[in-house]
Amino acid sequence: MLFNQVDQYAKIESERLAFIRHNQKTLRAESYIHLQDALRSNEQSNNIGQLVIWPSCFTGGPRYLHEKTQDAMTYVKNYGKPDLFITMTCNPHWPEILNNIHTNSKPQDRYDIVNRVFHLKVQKLLTLINKHNIFGPSRCYMYTVEWQKRGLPHIHLLLWLTNKIQPDQIDSVITAEIPNKEEDQELYDIVVKHMIHGPCGAFNHNSPCMIEGKCSKKFPKQFQRNTSSGDDGYPKYRRLSPEEGGKICTIPNHEIDNRWIVPYNKLLLKVFDCHINVELCSSIKSIKYVTKYINKGSDQATFSVQSKWTNISQVATFVAQKQFGGFYHLVYTREHQLLSISQFT
Repeated sequence: MLFNQVDQYAKIESERLAFIRHNQKTLRAESYIHLQDALRSNEQSNNIGQLVIWPSCFTGGPRYLHEKTQDAMTYVKNYGKPDLFITMTCNPHWPEILNNIHTNSKPQDRYDIVNRVFHLKVQKLLTLINKHNIFGPSRCYMYTVEWQKRGLPHIHLLLWLTNKIQPDQIDSVITAEIPNKEEDQELYDIVVKHMIHGPCGAFNHNSPCMIEGKCSKKFPKQFQRNTSSGDDGYPKYRRLSPEEGGKICTIPNHEIDNRWIVPYNKLLLKVFDCHINVELCSSIKSIKYVTKYINKGSDQATFSVQSKWTNISQVATFVAQKQFGGFYHLVYTREHQLLSISQFT
């Protein structure tokens, strides 16, 4: 039944793409701003080719994502900056997943079950936020669902609250420390399992977050006696050192302190038992970043070699993304000299 549904969806999407490809005049593609910019540039018009593009109503296209970003900024205009930025990642070992797959199968073998369970978890998260008001009454929210390279879905959610979180309330909502094992064994186990970053840096130079010898997520963080507003849009949460009473946990081959803990909410972590990062948007600097970040689309990387005079088709580009995970456009001259490389995402 599932394969039949996937096959039917693929046919529907192919028909939509075919309509867009063959009805550019109906869609008035010649009036789109990017095409007009190309015509007004210094490039020779005979090298532009025939640009085949799709409108913003096509789900997943660049104009679709751009409009979603504009919608998010409209929320900011009407309701101010978002209060919380929540990222929740699917846990492939949820009982609801393991109990519904064959004993010889792995979660990555049954994406249908993984995605359906995650969808139910997202609905539960929205219910806790909007109906049970675990952070107080909410005004509006916006979220997107993405898939990691290993196939696990995760959600990026922006939340606007009626009552803003005050500086003296941050520690009661967001924690970035290892809990006391004697006081709450369950929370301690979940934090150790899901909320430790890396470790990277001196512990592991080959960690995926390492770029030019530094952690792109800025771990390990500095110890903090008290929570304070940060310079990059997020607060610097309290992280006590072991000398000040901060806890230490042991993972394979390493001892970890509070500098490696990803900020979390205790209630959400115990309810969902997965990686769920909660951040307070305390600065105006974070607004544009988070509204663009949740609508950035998936990371993609695939190659296609075309002649300089080959027609440029965004529809063909999108099909390549769907089939191979992405697209790089390599432009060559007739003498096989590489002119440019551009990435479509």
